[in-house]
Amino acid sequence: MSQDTTAAIRPATAADVPAVKAVTDAAYHPYIERIGVVPVPMEADHAAEVAAGRVYVTGDPVIGVLVLVPHEDHLFLDSIAVHPGAAGQGVGRRLLAFVDERARALGLPEVRLYTNAMMWENQRLYPRYGYELVERRVDGPYDRYHYKKSL
Repeated sequence: MSQDTTAAIRPATAADVPAVKAVTDAAYHPYIERIGVVPVPMEADHAAEVAAGRVYVTGDPVIGVLVLVPHEDHLFLDSIAVHPGAAGQGVGRRLLAFVDERARALGLPEVRLYTNAMMWENQRLYPRYGYELVERRVDGPYDRYHYKKSL
């Protein structure tokens, strides 16, 4: 089956849960050895997140996943995952643009996220999309860079 890299981004349904897990695991698995722990998104309760309306997907089959958590003053980008087989095709860029659109639709002035300090690719990526580094903080076994983007 060919991958659709231009499909709409839509709320995930219960039927998408296996694909959400598969894409998340595929995207984050390479980091286990580098950071020395399993990345948090791999251990998420995907069914609960989908049921709560926090998960968005794109592709048929699913190749991109977002987990978004609205707060009173910002939208938290909890996880973004693109299947490695779809890397370099603009899926991540479309997902990040959707995050901004979603925050604006909710009337939220800011997007926040964090990434593991050992995921150095992200430290180059997020500033290119308007995110600014706020702080570096250790949370248990996780050394994280926290970013924000004003909309």
